[in-house]
Amino acid sequence: MANLNPKTREEVSASNQAIFDQLKGALGFVPNLYASYPHAEGALGDYLTLSNRKTSLSNKEKEVVNLVVSQVNNCDYCLAAHTAVSKMNGFSDEQILEIRTGRATFDSKFDALAQLVKNASINRSKADQSVIDAFFAAGYTKENLVDTIILIGDKTISNYLHGFGQFEVDFPAAPVLEAATV
Repeated sequence: MANLNPKTREEVSASNQAIFDQLKGALGFVPNLYASYPHAEGALGDYLTLSNRKTSLSNKEKEVVNLVVSQVNNCDYCLAAHTAVSKMNGFSDEQILEIRTGRATFDSKFDALAQLVKNASINRSKADQSVIDAFFAAGYTKENLVDTIILIGDKTISNYLHGFGQFEVDFPAAPVLEAATV
């Protein structure tokens, strides 16, 4: 049973109805995750503002962060959604599975990013200096680091909303990782 049932367009305020209409126009539907935010009036707009902020990270880099954080937090909803988005951004199924383990051996820069994000997420912000050094050595900047930290927070919010909400995943399920690889 959902603790935070997704709301319908008719159940939300006029401002949230406008956001629902924009989402439906862009995505073809209003994902259950987004339809759960309006339990708090301004939450959906605030979350989308955060998620859509200008960043120094590429779309592929953002998906690396989204996949790793969602795997660490064991969020089936976000893993499903970001598996689909990652495919749209050009990652293969094999690459997506590897990224979810906190590695990306097919690209040294993505690998440094994935390792940093996994280490920081597992250690609750206390990333090991060696992974921070590797991140910078891979060509990332302090601006990239701050944008990565913000994106970790962004994804953690949606992971937690689903974790508390337990609403239906309305994207194709992401493949399950072998326990030994996580």
